Amino acid sequence: MSEISSPRPVSPTPPSSRANNVPADLALKLLQPMQGLLASGETAKAEVIALKEVAQSFQVLLKLTLENGRQTTLEASSPRPLAQGTALAVTALSETRLAVLLQTGTGKALTSLDLQQLPIGTLLQGKVEAREQQLQSKTQQVIYKVVLSLLNTPLAGSKLALETPLPLPLGSLLSAEVQGRQALNFLPLSGRLDQLVLGQQLATQHNRQGSLEGLLTALQGLTSKQALPEGLRTSIDKLFSGLPDAAQLSTAKGLSQALGDSGLLLESKLLSGQGHALPADLKANLLRLITQLLPNTPSGQPLAAANAGAVLAQAMPALARNLLGLGQMSSRQQALNFPLPSRLLQAMDGEADLETLLKLAAAAVSRLQTHQLSSLAQSQVGPDGNLLTTWQLELPMRNQQELVPLQVKIQRDESNKADKPEKKETLWKVELAFDLEPLGPLQVQAQLAQGRLSSQLWAERSSTVSLIDGELDNLRQRLNGVGVQVGELACNQGTPPRGPRTTLEQRWVDETA
Repeated sequence: MSEISSPRPVSPTPPSSRANNVPADLALKLLQPMQGLLASGETAKAEVIALKEVAQSFQVLLKLTLENGRQTTLEASSPRPLAQGTALAVTALSETRLAVLLQTGTGKALTSLDLQQLPIGTLLQGKVEAREQQLQSKTQQVIYKVVLSLLNTPLAGSKLALETPLPLPLGSLLSAEVQGRQALNFLPLSGRLDQLVLGQQLATQHNRQGSLEGLLTALQGLTSKQALPEGLRTSIDKLFSGLPDAAQLSTAKGLSQALGDSGLLLESKLLSGQGHALPADLKANLLRLITQLLPNTPSGQPLAAANAGAVLAQAMPALARNLLGLGQMSSRQQALNFPLPSRLLQAMDGEADLETLLKLAAAAVSRLQTHQLSSLAQSQVGPDGNLLTTWQLELPMRNQQELVPLQVKIQRDESNKADKPEKKETLWKVELAFDLEPLGPLQVQAQLAQGRLSSQLWAERSSTVSLIDGELDNLRQRLNGVGVQVGELACNQGTPPRGPRTTLEQRWVDETA
């Protein structure tokens, strides 16, 4: 993703400055009388929307905004060029002459940032309210002086004066990351649109998703039937044969292969031409199953979905508010929770038919996509400037005759010490969630920093807590035996607390903030 390279705030520019070499008392000659739009001495706002060089002068097209909000266009002749997009204040001298004053709006604008209020890495959002073009005499480079109206953070409503080589459009919304007292990195338009689309898709997929065990249980009951189409039976067999077992997940190589085949990297494999790596991919096998189910169902559609355009149109205002930090989206926030709760579709009467299986398969794909989108949404630069990368996925694990969904979240927190690049630190955090008989629901959090491992476990059954407590010393000894320094190891009854401060979350972004 390309970024504007460190545009820096500049000193306030007085309204009488001669940016573009235009004097404050510049007069424009109108090509047609104003016909009473402005009385002599009255002032209005204007914007240059077009410029054309004609002989020894310049012809400009102005968009005039009157006090009552009415807008109109005027053609005028100027002895000096006025850059397109330049904001002006015009005063009527007569029916055919206007006095011009460049409007920068920087009289009370901030020219530096307080890093106590806005630490490095803070995301600023603002709207471009004014822009001036200026030619640097030494380098002959065109520089734009821009005034932003800030829309978020405690400085919302304040003005910020910037200098940038890019002609930022008037009225455009911008997002920028704080890099220092006088340095920002702006996110391009594509990045902001990606955030909008990501938020919309995350909420949509979460609303459609269903737990994997619903589909897998239904398929297990279907494999004994003899009347299945051959292609469908083959797809079901491939799906089950690609699922890892506990023995595979207990080795580093087996775990690495299972993570690669979880569906999290399917799109990346396709983009890089790794078609040979797809036979065991969980998401690819679910999609193959859907293609085999579609021709054999009456409707031929996995889910009755509303018109995508209508859904986006309804969601857009809320998404825009959320992007600007002005609101929250409950569906999106639920999708960011870990682990995703079990969500089974409405109970079926009797055995599942093919159309029901189609709905279950589509819901299972949406669940995997919810994990993928949640990974993207949680990968970010934190308030302290650290880069947090998240991988979230779900693995159905074969445990004898059972299929146990294992949810995994891996996060890498890289410190960004610009003054000491040789001392950058990386902190790893792994979270697991599963329900395995006879232990019941279990959640695990482990943190690895500077070669030291700390972990806490949560079990809902008191008998499981007692069992794990009795094995913690054995676990510590085995970890020490392979060269791992061990910090805190503990098991608690219940579920992990979620908030800005827990034992293992002192450097981690609050997921529900």
